[in-house]
Amino acid sequence: MTPSFSQNLLNSRWLLPAAVLGALGAGWLAGMAGPVIPGVLLGLPLLVFFLYLVFHSPRSGMVAYVLYCFILGFIGRHVVTNIPLGLGMDAVLLLTWLAVLLRPEEVEWKRIQNDICLLALLWFIINVLQLANPSGASTTGWFYEMRSLTLYWVLAVPLGFLVFNTQRDLRLFLILVIGLSVLGALYGMKQKFIGLDAAEQQWLDAGQYRTHLIWGKLRVFSYYSEAAQFGASQAEIGLVCLVLALGPFTWWKRILFAVASGLLFYGMLISGTRGAMFVVATGIFVYLALSKQIKILILGCLVAGAGFGLLKYTSVGSSNADIVRLRSSLDPEDPSFQLRLSNQLKLRKFLEDKPFGEGVGTIGRWGHEFNPNKYISTIEPDSLYVKIWAEYGIVGFIIWFGMMVYILGKCCGIVWRIRDPLLRQKLLALTAGYSGILVASYGNEVMNQIPSAMIIYLSWVFVFLGPELDTPPSTAVVKHV
Repeated sequence: MTPSFSQNLLNSRWLLPAAVLGALGAGWLAGMAGPVIPGVLLGLPLLVFFLYLVFHSPRSGMVAYVLYCFILGFIGRHVVTNIPLGLGMDAVLLLTWLAVLLRPEEVEWKRIQNDICLLALLWFIINVLQLANPSGASTTGWFYEMRSLTLYWVLAVPLGFLVFNTQRDLRLFLILVIGLSVLGALYGMKQKFIGLDAAEQQWLDAGQYRTHLIWGKLRVFSYYSEAAQFGASQAEIGLVCLVLALGPFTWWKRILFAVASGLLFYGMLISGTRGAMFVVATGIFVYLALSKQIKILILGCLVAGAGFGLLKYTSVGSSNADIVRLRSSLDPEDPSFQLRLSNQLKLRKFLEDKPFGEGVGTIGRWGHEFNPNKYISTIEPDSLYVKIWAEYGIVGFIIWFGMMVYILGKCCGIVWRIRDPLLRQKLLALTAGYSGILVASYGNEVMNQIPSAMIIYLSWVFVFLGPELDTPPSTAVVKHV
């Protein structure tokens, strides 16, 4: 077999000397002219190499998408630039699509002829129609908002079906998201016990201290965009690892999953994200319901009830600030909860005669930036459900929520019929994670933030591919992650 170009490159005797000379040259230029010129000189070859990988194997684009979604928050805090770094996700997905379109004979287009891709297209069309909303919202605000609410869904999900669709890809996906999440938990512990670096402290001092310093205690955010996303994502992947630890894997893999789950749940705790608890509670219930074991379901509900009772009706753990904040999520008199109810009452009155909402990008971050003259932009949504209700109206919210529940129901139905016990446990873990994030999005904007959005979209892909990846129990090989 003839070695590929990449194999020849890696085996070349000139690779190491060239790398050393390149590093020396970049260092010299940095000393003479600052970091910009060597940064460009080093960045261009990396960009060329990345383009080669994507166009040689579009699957590499999906791997890059996963990685970029995790590190974007860290890059945004540590790299000073006027370029919107979030557009890098758009670029990666569009490049991958271009690579696919240039080799149409290598993909099975019938894979995207399914209901989840049809729903993605429907929701995208609804977003385009929102440009005609009579409120006259900013088109720029619409563009930035719709990217997280529909564009990544309509780009990433079909791509997953086309180029990221095998058992091998499922294993890689789980390894990446679990590995990067555990690394995030460890980095979060570094922030808590050692401290923030200069860039993170500057980010905090610039105004984020208002939401990330509670009672003088840091809400850890790790290398994620902020603490709420860190906590929710840690809860989701911690839940995934817990379900995998209970699966029919070899003993040492179950131990690794259990350790990872413990680390991730600790990451959830130190984030101070109260809504993350509902990710775990909902996900565990879905896991127990789909486990097909009534005794385990009853036992799990009893354990969950005991945990709820300890938080709600006792003072156990009150000496720990993280547990105290978690406990406040169950207090209906909590000031934060009361403020949310007050904001929702204001929105209810404002939206009474607006069945299609005030327009995409009119509330929340992009509302502040691009529609500051609108009354609705002065109200914090604090919830993805509330944001969609405000922007799309009650009609749009019912459509969106109906699609989300339909997808969850179909995922549960698919998992119920999977015969391969290993595949079933993986898809069950992803379904439980999605259910938890869907419920937690009532309290925070979670599902539309990265990396949670990316994890959910690709989780949908693998669950919907379940019947195709399935094998009878008698022929299933116990060798997967």
